[in-house]
Amino acid sequence: MKRKIVRIDDEKCTGCGLCVTPCAEGAIELVNGKARVLREELCDGAGVCLNVCPTGALTIEEREAPAFDPVAAEANLAAKRSQGEAPRCARCGAGEGEAVLLFARHRGESTWVCTHCLPVLIHG
Repeated sequence: MKRKIVRIDDEKCTGCGLCVTPCAEGAIELVNGKARVLREELCDGAGVCLNVCPTGALTIEEREAPAFDPVAAEANLAAKRSQGEAPRCARCGAGEGEAVLLFARHRGESTWVCTHCLPVLIHG
């Protein structure tokens, strides 16, 4: 099927890892010092990761790819959670089980923040 999916340019990727955290499906990982889409069916093509890349290595392209599989994406996230890799609020440390987490940019960094801490980030 033809659909939108993240493309990572190896030439531009520096392996900084900033794109890993905003990927809500956990589809992007660092492999041998470069960002990679782990499996195409895990990428929903939303592109939340695009704006955090300092070198412009990430783009969205429309091409032949397996359909997005939300069940596989959730299983991938569950495996990451069991290894302690689940997103946590950068301010208070709350995880998805304790609070609603939102992706945010704060002081030039990509991070997760819970709805309890969000007003503090907005208003100081």
